[in-house]
Amino acid sequence: MKKLFYLSVMLFGLALSTQAQDRKNAIGLRLGDNDGFGGEVSYQRWISNKNRLEFDLGWRDTKHYDAAKLIGIYQWVWNIDNGFKWYAGPGAGLGTWRAEYWNPGHDIHYDESGAFFVATGDIGIEYNFDIPLQISLDFRPEIYVSSDYNDVRDDSFGADFGLSIRYKF
Repeated sequence: MKKLFYLSVMLFGLALSTQAQDRKNAIGLRLGDNDGFGGEVSYQRWISNKNRLEFDLGWRDTKHYDAAKLIGIYQWVWNIDNGFKWYAGPGAGLGTWRAEYWNPGHDIHYDESGAFFVATGDIGIEYNFDIPLQISLDFRPEIYVSSDYNDVRDDSFGADFGLSIRYKF
């Protein structure tokens, strides 16, 4: 009876460890400065043993300025040691923005909106816990392509550092 119990526990543990290695998705939050976008919902999907796709949906909602953007990044992933990995890859995205400002005392009013394209890249390091949890730190330079959006931002380049936490499933 003891042998059957130990064998059952060992098979159960083996099944759990196999399931943990087969996790091909991760979802969570990416927090960064990102030109004021701040938080992003982040999703990762493995497409091979060394490559994955990452999609991030960010938004910004302030009193005078609203924006949303969707970024897609293709990443190469390399093992370092004991759950640590590093990754890098190119990406692109789209976004929309709306700016509205009204100052009746100075008779200033503008209401503009538009869309923009983002060319980006990503390099970072992550740690994968024994539980289905991942934490990462990355750098994402972004180049915005839109004359109207660049006027609102006063620049076409954005350097973004982000901290992410994701649940793997």
